Amino acid sequence: MSGTSLDGVDGVLVEFGGASPVVLAHQAIGFPEGLRADFLALNTSGPDEIHRGALAANGLARSYAAVVHALLESTGVSTHAVCAIGAHGQTVRHRPGEFDGVGYTTQLNQPALLAELCGIDVVADFRSRDVAAGGQGAPLVPPFHQAFFSPQGERLAVLNIGGISNLTLLHATPQAPVLGFDCGPGNALIDAWCQQHTGQPYDANGAWAASGSVVIGLLELLLAEPFLQKPPPKSTGRDLFNTPWLESRLSEWSRAHGAPAAVDVQSTLTEFTARTCADALQRNMSACSQLAVCGGGAYNGSLMARLQALLPDTKVLSSADLGLPPLQVEATAFAWLARQTVKRSTSSLPKVTGAQGARILGAIYPA
Repeated sequence: MSGTSLDGVDGVLVEFGGASPVVLAHQAIGFPEGLRADFLALNTSGPDEIHRGALAANGLARSYAAVVHALLESTGVSTHAVCAIGAHGQTVRHRPGEFDGVGYTTQLNQPALLAELCGIDVVADFRSRDVAAGGQGAPLVPPFHQAFFSPQGERLAVLNIGGISNLTLLHATPQAPVLGFDCGPGNALIDAWCQQHTGQPYDANGAWAASGSVVIGLLELLLAEPFLQKPPPKSTGRDLFNTPWLESRLSEWSRAHGAPAAVDVQSTLTEFTARTCADALQRNMSACSQLAVCGGGAYNGSLMARLQALLPDTKVLSSADLGLPPLQVEATAFAWLARQTVKRSTSSLPKVTGAQGARILGAIYPA
């Protein structure tokens, strides 16, 4: 899995068959120099996009292959023992339902090259079938959250804070419908601002944000974004929550009040992410016993503290406390989704994505 945070690739080797999936190994690598910048640039229109996108997809396949080989080497598992690789690809555009009524979602990937490099069947292109069926194509992880984090007689929510935040709501009984949707920005704006002003790719533990103060009026301006008030099903990405989106609101605020300090903007962006997630939970599952956080945001101490302060009646914890470390959740979810594809089983939830019905997701590239 390589998500909208653009911080590299997480891979897991997962064994199925028991009551729950068992993660045998986890490997993570950063993107090679230049590849992250290529993906970031491809989120907006530019020259020669087909050529640049194709080469970036090849680079991504090589990164995926490096993770696969590292997983097999660390465990001693042979390629012949692996049923399939689930390879999500790198989302560069996500516009479901727009323009012609169907829209599109684009994950750059080169699964044929990955199959060639690894000698293992590859499952890819998980989102487009749901979009073709009238859905958002996202989030796709709620059915996995339901399978792995089965609530024990209480209401449980799973919050993934990657570049974008998405929330899964699991009710106390297995028969109750699972809900899920994108809340808004996760780390995308926080990381971008930190990179711009400190040269660091992310705000380690939220320490920089903790040293500043929230600009209340700016926060209110950010929270006025119409997407945040839309009811589910809904999804978003860097198409909306990007640097130009932030700059336009900062310019509006600065014209009237003067430019805020960079550290105070970081504090405000961290609070913005916490507020959008907490507000989404309170609107859609007011009585929630536990909120399990995964993704890179689970390691941001300031963000986690703000979530707990905003949700005093909900225990905010790491997904590791429920058996799966934060950086393994999404990769394990796409291993589960790939297994569903291989089994020819549906893996989408129409109530989550808004599609016309459940669909078998993904395309198989034989080794």
